[in-house]
Amino acid sequence: MCTPQDKDSIEPRRRWLLAAGLLPSTALLSGCQGRLPEGFQQWKEAQTAVLELRFRSRRHEGDWTLPQTLIHLAQSIEYSISGYPEAKPAWFQATLGKTAFALFDARGEMSHNRDEPIPGAPALDREATLKQGVQRLLDAMEAFAAYTGPLKPHFAYGQLDRAAYERAHLMHLANHWERIKPAAS
Repeated sequence: MCTPQDKDSIEPRRRWLLAAGLLPSTALLSGCQGRLPEGFQQWKEAQTAVLELRFRSRRHEGDWTLPQTLIHLAQSIEYSISGYPEAKPAWFQATLGKTAFALFDARGEMSHNRDEPIPGAPALDREATLKQGVQRLLDAMEAFAAYTGPLKPHFAYGQLDRAAYERAHLMHLANHWERIKPAAS
């Protein structure tokens, strides 16, 4: 795992070498994993965060309702087992997708358009209840934890091993959690 100092010293060199075309995009980041956000460092911790939504009043910022966001997160986890409905081209996965995942992994956090659905996924039900959203996400998380078969390629990042996929899901959850706020009192 990289320390913050490792990441600080790597970033300027990495940018220069990439700009000069002298370095494959992920070479300096290989094996460099940033600390995941608090509450999303372990699978069980994330499951607890999801379950707590049933007991604490929350509001959600963004275009989607909180249940829609939870269903979106569940879809992503489900598709890692069953396969994504649409995928970016292989050249994208092998270059830009692989680079994006390596950068997210090195930072320990993801950033993406949180109002963009998974390509090809069914529309998110605006009428879904919080209970339905929480249960679907918990079911998906449990299925992923229990699954022992080969995982399907991510639609953008390509093939990930189990540990990398778990980190990707945890970072995805944490990124969306930034929009979940305590309800106004």
